[in-house]
Amino acid sequence: MACPYFAEKSRPSDIQSKSLENRQSIDASQSDHNNGIINENQLSYKTYLKIPQLLSAQSLLSSEGGKVTPVHDEHLFIITHQAFELWFKQIIFDIESVIKVFDCEYLEERNTLCIIQRLDRVSQILELLCNQFPIMETMTPQDFLEMRAYLAKSSGFQSMQFRLLEIKLGVCDELRILYNKVHYTDVFFGEEKDKIFKARTEKSLLDVVNNWLERTPGVEANGFDFFGKYKSAVNGMIDQNKAHAEACKDLAKRQLLLEECQSQVDTFATLFDENLHDKLRAKGNRRLTHKATLGALFIYLYREEPRIHLPFQILQRLMDIDSAMLKFRYNHACMVQRMIGSKIGTGGSSGYMYLRSTCGDRYRVFPDFMNLSTYLITRDRIPPLSAKYKHGMSIHNWMEDLSSSKDDGDEESGIHSAASHPSPT
Repeated sequence: MACPYFAEKSRPSDIQSKSLENRQSIDASQSDHNNGIINENQLSYKTYLKIPQLLSAQSLLSSEGGKVTPVHDEHLFIITHQAFELWFKQIIFDIESVIKVFDCEYLEERNTLCIIQRLDRVSQILELLCNQFPIMETMTPQDFLEMRAYLAKSSGFQSMQFRLLEIKLGVCDELRILYNKVHYTDVFFGEEKDKIFKARTEKSLLDVVNNWLERTPGVEANGFDFFGKYKSAVNGMIDQNKAHAEACKDLAKRQLLLEECQSQVDTFATLFDENLHDKLRAKGNRRLTHKATLGALFIYLYREEPRIHLPFQILQRLMDIDSAMLKFRYNHACMVQRMIGSKIGTGGSSGYMYLRSTCGDRYRVFPDFMNLSTYLITRDRIPPLSAKYKHGMSIHNWMEDLSSSKDDGDEESGIHSAASHPSPT
C-alpha cells in the first residue's frame, strides 16, 4: 500500500538527494558571496570584536569544584557589572577627548559641536547605566544571598575605572567621604594605583571648563563691563522691590516684604563680593572661580544671541552629566538597600548608608551651573549689549563681513580676529 504522505510526490530518497544538491549549491555560492571571507583566519565580526574572548570572560565561582547547584543569577551579576565597566571605559575615552579639545588658549568655534556631541553621549550612557539597575533587581534578595558569600571582600568601591571617571570629571578629593575609614586610593595597588595618582595630577573637565569660562569676552571691566552693568540692574531691581515694600500699609506684610528684600541683598552679595565667593568655594559650596561664574552667567543671560547658542548648550550638557551621575549613585544605593538592607557591604563599608552619603552635593561637579538660576533677572532688566558686542554676536553681521571681504586670505579682513568677534569660545 502506498504511503498517503508521499502519494503522487517524490520519495524520501529523492528529497534527500535534492536537499544534498541544494546544500552543495548553497555552500558553493557562499564561498563566492560571503563578503570575501573564505576562512576563519580572516577579519570578521567575531574576530574584530573578539567575541570568543568576551563571551568566555564569565566564570561563575558558584559552579567551580563540581558544585551540583550553581547559583543561576551569578551569571546576571557578572554580565551586568562587566557591561558597567565597558561603558565606564567609553565615558573616560570621551571625557579625555573633550578635555584635550578644551585645554587650549583659544577654543575654535568649529570644535564646540564636537564637544556637545561627546558630552551628550556621556550623558546618554549614564542614563543607560541607570536603567541597568532594574535589570539587576530582577534578582531577588534571597537569590543574591545565595551568591553573596562567593564575592568575599570584592566590592564595587574597588572599580578603578569609576574612580578615574570621577577624577576626570572633577570630583573634589577633599570632599570625599572616607570608605571604611580609609582613603579611596588605599584599595588600589600596582598599575591601578599608578593610574589613579596620575589622573589626580592632570587637568579635569571642571578645570578646563573653568579656564574656558574665565576667558568669556564682555566680562572684563575695560570692555563691555557686563559685571558692572549687571550689578546696577540688580540693585535697581532690589531698590524697586524695597520701595514697593515700604509703600505697603499692612505692617505685617510690609515687614515680610522687607525681609525678602534683605534676603535678596544677602543672596546677591555672594556673587557681587569676590571674597565671599572664594570663602564659599574654600568650603566646597562653589566649584567655579568668581571670574568663571560671571562668564557662565553671561552665557545664561545672553544665550539667545546666535554665537552664544553652542556655549549655552555645553553648559546644559554638563548639567545633564552631573544630574545623571547623581541619579546613578542614588539608583545604586537603592538597589543595595533592596538587596542587603542595612547589612555591612562586602568590602567592609556600611553598605547602603555609605552609598547614600555619596548622593549629596559633595560628589557633584557642576552644581554652580544649576545655581545660576538664583541670579537670573527678567529680560527687560538684562543690560543691552553694546553695538560692538551685538555685532560680534550676530551670525548675520558676521556673514556680511565675510562676503564683503576683499581678500579671502586675509584673516583680519575676512573672518576677522577672535577679538573683533566676541564669543565665549
